[in-house]
Amino acid sequence: MSQGKSPAKRRLSLRDMLTDGRVALMLPLGFSSGLPFLLVFSTLSAWLREAGISRTEIGMLSWVALAYSFKFLWAPIVDRYDVPFLARLLGRRRGWMALSQIVTALGLIGIAASDPQMSLMLTIVSALLVAFASATQDVVIDGWRIDAASTERQGMMAASLQLGYRLALICAGAGALYIAEFVNWRSAYLAMAALMSVGLIGTLLAPQVNEGSARERLPFAAAIIEPLANLFQRKGLILIPILALVACFRLPDFVAGVMANPLYIDLGFSKADIANVSKLYGVWVGIAGAFAGGLALTRLGLWWTLFIGAFIAASSNLMFSWLAMEGARMDLLILAISVDNFASGFAGSALVAYMSGLTAPGFAATQYALLSSLYALPGKLIGGASGAVVDAYGYPLLFSATAAIGIPLVILCLVVRKDTMKVESGEDEVEEVPTAAEAGARA
Repeated sequence: MSQGKSPAKRRLSLRDMLTDGRVALMLPLGFSSGLPFLLVFSTLSAWLREAGISRTEIGMLSWVALAYSFKFLWAPIVDRYDVPFLARLLGRRRGWMALSQIVTALGLIGIAASDPQMSLMLTIVSALLVAFASATQDVVIDGWRIDAASTERQGMMAASLQLGYRLALICAGAGALYIAEFVNWRSAYLAMAALMSVGLIGTLLAPQVNEGSARERLPFAAAIIEPLANLFQRKGLILIPILALVACFRLPDFVAGVMANPLYIDLGFSKADIANVSKLYGVWVGIAGAFAGGLALTRLGLWWTLFIGAFIAASSNLMFSWLAMEGARMDLLILAISVDNFASGFAGSALVAYMSGLTAPGFAATQYALLSSLYALPGKLIGGASGAVVDAYGYPLLFSATAAIGIPLVILCLVVRKDTMKVESGEDEVEEVPTAAEAGARA
């Protein structure tokens, strides 16, 4: 399917899209995509801190989430090769989906079976397995979505996926903490492993799509190099600050996120408090922020939304510095999470729109995968050292330092302003460029 940026030739009614079974299927698939993330990130950090694991070790353990940043490296393998046995039953896309969902569930069972105090290595290995399988699942679900529907349906498909993803965050955040509070952590992770069946059912119900033989013949190197070459060809030297902006845009959010739950635990908040405010209420505030970002895109334009998002997402971390200095005040916890989640949702909408605008027809899916991997990478790398910073200097300094990242972000926004205006106006769009494999086939 060609992923051009031009408007759809035929406008579909809202009723057509809402009654499309493929749109409905994105709900369970989005749920399955979102469920594992917090379980190897902030939820797991809360368990580890309660078990007495040092903040330095918790920070380093967050590096298992680097799998989400490097998923573009094995994405061409997922495109080119079939899963033995499962591919014959389900097809390539659904075969990979089912395998990744089963492996994710097994990894969660491994975490549940581990005891961080006695067998931390089993916890780490299981978390790494979950991260790798979950990142692979994201690649396959995105590929199935692109193959399954035409361009004019992609907006509703993505919206349905995001709703399922957010519901999963509530389950993996608030739900897991509730179960851990009233039962235990092992039961919480076993319950989350069982919930992976939601995505597996969605996979079995999903129709098999036309996966095309061209993907199997596409050289591995070309699958990664050609999209990058296209970006450099279109952008030139301005690509350097563009990539720097993408890479650092969510850096404050990722770094602060690693130490947020340990902060709550150290201040004396209960797991039920954290679940109620951070994992339940906070998710809905984040959704409101995402809708506000989408509205700002239509009213203020891409650059102003990007600029505001960069500023508020970074500066919102000052709320956590205030909370750390004031202590276990419920009113400040609610205020800090309200400001941070709204700003994060707003900035997320701005970044998704910006990265989507940077892609070119013919390379849209691959270039977006590369950019989305890039924006998470620095945060994962630096976030691993956040615990050591807290141990050495305390929580207030860490969160103040992450807020200061907003200064170079605002500067980078000013540097790329002219190019962003071109992206928004459509002047940056190019004719669809054939890949080397396609060019050879035509010749």
